[in-house]
Amino acid sequence: MAIVDVTVIPVGTTTPSVSEYVADIQHILKKYEEEGKIKYKLTPMNTIIEGELPILFQVISAIHEAPFQKGIQRVATNIRIDDRRDKKTTMEGKLESVEKHL
Repeated sequence: MAIVDVTVIPVGTTTPSVSEYVADIQHILKKYEEEGKIKYKLTPMNTIIEGELPILFQVISAIHEAPFQKGIQRVATNIRIDDRRDKKTTMEGKLESVEKHL
């Protein structure tokens, strides 16, 4: 299981706000979650997604395409992948590991 940190940045929007585009992406993620393929969490600066790496690449492709569907001509997507293979990791497990030290 891998965890990805994704930020999709539509370039050339008509206003500085991108919340409309973020909401569209959340709808896509909700569909994948309802299908049992991923878990995700929206944060103020990005979205964290947990799942099997091949599925995550599929999800990232879908959310990268979303702003293009609204007429945006340029999209920059930042991706950071945590793919630990010596043990199963989850978003919650990573937080619990840190909290034990607090």
